[in-house]
Amino acid sequence: MPLPEGVSELLPGYLARQRWYGGSEPDDLRILDSDLLLALERETHRLWWALVGAEGARWQLLLGERPKGEPAEFLQGREEAVLGLAGSAYYYDGTLDPTFDLVLLQLATGGAEEAERVRPAGVEQSNTSLVFDDRVILKVFRRLVEGPQPDVEVTSGLVDAGFDHVPRVLGVWRRGGDDLAVAQDFLVSGVEGWALALTSLRDLYASPEADPADAGGDFQAEASRLGQMTAAMHRALSAAFGVFRDPGRAGEWADAMAAGLHHLRDEDPQWRSHAGSVVDGLRQVSDPGAAIRVHGDFHLGQVMRTDSGWYVLDFEGEPARPLQERTRPTSPLKDVAGMLRSFHYAARVALREQAGDAAPGEVLERQAAAWEGHNRRAFLRGYLGYPGVDELLPGDDRSRSAVMTAFELDKAIYELAYERSYRPDWIAIPRDAIRGLLGAA
Repeated sequence: MPLPEGVSELLPGYLARQRWYGGSEPDDLRILDSDLLLALERETHRLWWALVGAEGARWQLLLGERPKGEPAEFLQGREEAVLGLAGSAYYYDGTLDPTFDLVLLQLATGGAEEAERVRPAGVEQSNTSLVFDDRVILKVFRRLVEGPQPDVEVTSGLVDAGFDHVPRVLGVWRRGGDDLAVAQDFLVSGVEGWALALTSLRDLYASPEADPADAGGDFQAEASRLGQMTAAMHRALSAAFGVFRDPGRAGEWADAMAAGLHHLRDEDPQWRSHAGSVVDGLRQVSDPGAAIRVHGDFHLGQVMRTDSGWYVLDFEGEPARPLQERTRPTSPLKDVAGMLRSFHYAARVALREQAGDAAPGEVLERQAAAWEGHNRRAFLRGYLGYPGVDELLPGDDRSRSAVMTAFELDKAIYELAYERSYRPDWIAIPRDAIRGLLGAA
């Protein structure tokens, strides 16, 4: 069913205001499909679904419709979510309307799940998540891929392989072969790994000269358990999606990394040359270990600590990379490198918070470096000590170090490009990491 007259003209400006779109107004927006999902109150309140093409991608829109002049309290302070007027009605992001959200939950679960309350899960970049009764979370995918959504595909594969550190899938809303939304258990007692790490760092920085092992919020034990869970995840991923062994894959990984070195063009001229040497070191590894399906964007914000242990979320991979690259089998050390980079990020973000506008000082700098090293070692002990994970890794320490360093550098360069585009005031964090990695290589 076509969208009401005049609505399509409102879509480019609306898209440009959404974080999950992350771009300027598209010039080539096309409506690929649309439908009326729900009509209430003599058809004056309606929920529309639309699939649009813009900037070479397909985007899912859920649009609420109300009569002109009728208030909607849930839109207060959400001006970016309002499309505007078309005819005698105004249009807005339908996922903000609690009545429509309950309908989406039923669509995703086939009516098996009902709820009384709903709230947004918080600010996200690539999707929209809704929490129902603090029991079910519904992730509405915004940028659609052809076929299964990686988050749905990988989570289901892990569960089938016996890995129970992911939220249970309660249902998937599909249309025309596309995954539109997934409902999962909400980890009500869960605390994000990023929040736990920052708490640990705040305790440390509040005690000048304290050692990370002696601070009240020592993160070491959790880092070790997180390493064990990560290794178990990789074993399950290898069982679910296969193990691929080919010495030539090191060259493929190096080629992909070399293509990203252009992000260093505005940095120290020597960095690109030194980074090229790190990539060449990877290219020369004769035994790079196995290639498997991986998480792809593994960091402290993607894991949650619950009463029953660590859980891992969001298997979509790094959103700035093409889908084919995100789903391609690669070294499990890509995920390990991502988590190690996250320890560095946490230490530096908490340091900025502690120091404010002033320079941190040598004491805090030493504590930041000590916390990062302390928890890197704990994570790696937990990971490398997990039974059977060695079978997926390079066979000798030198090769393992070359692969790990290359993936850490690649991640830091990816972060540099991201911060340059979205958070320029954080750009010093990946810059410092790149400087350290190139100096140690």
